[in-house]
Amino acid sequence: MRIFILICCLLPLTAAAEKAAKRTCRILFLNAPQSAPQKLFLFDGKTYQEVELPRMNFSQVYEIAGETTFVRMLTAPVVNPEQIPTDAPQASITEATRDCYLILTSDPSNKVAPVRIQTVNAGTDLFKNGQMLWFNLTANDIGGLIGTESLRIPPHSREILNAPAPSATSYSVKIAYIIPHENLLRPICETQWQHNPATRMVFFVFNQGQEKVPRVMGFSDFRLSEPEKMRLNE
Repeated sequence: MRIFILICCLLPLTAAAEKAAKRTCRILFLNAPQSAPQKLFLFDGKTYQEVELPRMNFSQVYEIAGETTFVRMLTAPVVNPEQIPTDAPQASITEATRDCYLILTSDPSNKVAPVRIQTVNAGTDLFKNGQMLWFNLTANDIGGLIGTESLRIPPHSREILNAPAPSATSYSVKIAYIIPHENLLRPICETQWQHNPATRMVFFVFNQGQEKVPRVMGFSDFRLSEPEKMRLNE
């Protein structure tokens, strides 16, 4: 519940509508409990499709209706859309959003489907290959060095960083946090990561359980180009 509230406080990514008529999404179930469902049905206002809810990576790319303004999650299809319970998990999608992430968090109180949904615009005109999208879901200032880039994210906010290295190579990572009303840097991690210029990376910094040190989780969003897709289909 707390993680979902923090996500809702983030500034939404906005972008101009892309020319392509179809719309797409990828799904991630952040910090899901073991009892959470592995699959649900995604309703986009026109059709249903069963979707996976991965914990440690983004789902496959799912297509959704081009004119939809919302998505809902259900445990089973409903014959008549008007019979969908009003408290079914739902999230809005703006007209300008042609591709998005559906970030799910646990909501055991919802009896229709035990999740909450937050949409994040993932349009490639704003978030490009090689870049990193960081979400700070904690009450702490987060900062450090990510390769050649400096990281500074205030509490409950997000930031896009440029590529941390000029090519496909390893780079140094040092991340720390500051508890409110303190001037002391506390380390989170100091390590090496590998840069892939052909993929986008999405990172979440969040508190897990009673742990005091924030946790960092990163997810790769790699997409085949249209020529690559055509070659695979030949």
